Amino acid sequence: MKQTTIITTLFLLSFISLQKVTAQSCCKKPSGSGMEVLALNKSFKAAHEAPLPFSYTAEKGTMIAYKVEGGADGNAFYVPADEPGDKILIMVHEWWGLNDYIKKEAERWQKLLGGKVAVYAIDLYDGKVASVPDEAGKLMSGLDPKRADALIGALIKKIGKGKSIATIGWCMGGSWSFTASVTAGNEAVGCVMYYGFPEKGASRIKPLKTDVLYIYGAKDNFIKIADVKGLGKAVEATGHKFQLHSFDAVHAFANPSNPKFDAKAAGEAEVFTLKFLKTKLAIE
Repeated sequence: MKQTTIITTLFLLSFISLQKVTAQSCCKKPSGSGMEVLALNKSFKAAHEAPLPFSYTAEKGTMIAYKVEGGADGNAFYVPADEPGDKILIMVHEWWGLNDYIKKEAERWQKLLGGKVAVYAIDLYDGKVASVPDEAGKLMSGLDPKRADALIGALIKKIGKGKSIATIGWCMGGSWSFTASVTAGNEAVGCVMYYGFPEKGASRIKPLKTDVLYIYGAKDNFIKIADVKGLGKAVEATGHKFQLHSFDAVHAFANPSNPKFDAKAAGEAEVFTLKFLKTKLAIE
């Protein structure tokens, strides 16, 4: 009887332990940046209304493919400079993917920068584009950080040495804009993050070789200002400058596809961004 009781107790303890492990496994947060975790947040998805219908016919930009070691080819929307040069802007899309809005932005920023830069709007979703929040959430939470790193690294390798590379991105793209600047190494000249989740990994911040401009919405319910300031201190610890500009606006306020697009705040933010990029890319 005693032996039976002991066996039963051990069985129950094992079962409870297994249940705990299973629960931890099922509920474990996705690996990678905090943006991947936010992708599963119902409030975050609710704050990103479906993009307004839009179709864009490119003027000079085209889709290109490039080799990625150990994986499928990468893709990017490429807008060449008016004349061959060494000034590059890498653009990273929001959680919707490389849609027509981003392609338009790529051409628009190429013009804003005087036609003196070549713009590469990278596709981190390998051709997939979302049109509703649930789809976007699945794409962002399912993004393999290793694949994204490989895509960015391969694009920078394609761009080549001896270039001046600036990066810009919004929301999820703001986070990956920082990664792209770190990956660009000594070629990096400036990083712009529009309300991207601040990197917290010391090993991914320490190699940074450039200044950072962060655009923040003071009414952002998802990106904590304390985390942004924490990133600022970490950037400054590398010996580089961190500019933070805050606007009385919600998350994703600068996205023209957002029904809650704030034209006033977006315009004011663009003034700072344009000045920063022109300075860093040495454009008169």
